[in-house]
Amino acid sequence: MSERVILLVEDNPQDEMLTLRALKRARVANHIDVVRDGQQALDYLFRDGEFAGRDGPELPTVVLLDIGLPRLTGLEVLTRLRADARTRLLPVVMLTSSDEDTDRIASYEGGANSFVRKPVDFGDFAETVASLGVYWLATNEPLRRD
Repeated sequence: MSERVILLVEDNPQDEMLTLRALKRARVANHIDVVRDGQQALDYLFRDGEFAGRDGPELPTVVLLDIGLPRLTGLEVLTRLRADARTRLLPVVMLTSSDEDTDRIASYEGGANSFVRKPVDFGDFAETVASLGVYWLATNEPLRRD
């Protein structure tokens, strides 16, 4: 089985740090790649731009995608992923501080696999992220692209 990688798309350095710390605390030992805006996410996933020579698996096991990103929003990234045959079935979790019904509806209509609100309390945040990591990397059976 190929390496299971998480792609974290997060522009807030504090949320990035908390997410990485929570995954480490939950003993999620998988490799975690981080990009900080929507265009970087697409470049990473399609191996374009600065990621043209990227090593590692073709696609990550799961993408943790914030909605409020610079350059391209998370919803715009999601739309482009679902429009491309290479990434149409890639698991995408919207991990966001948004509690707007319109964002939740747009995420699911756009093909998100899950919509998870970032809790304000670090303990709750860590527990939420740990649950996501365990589910998507250990429990869920990924689509085999062999």
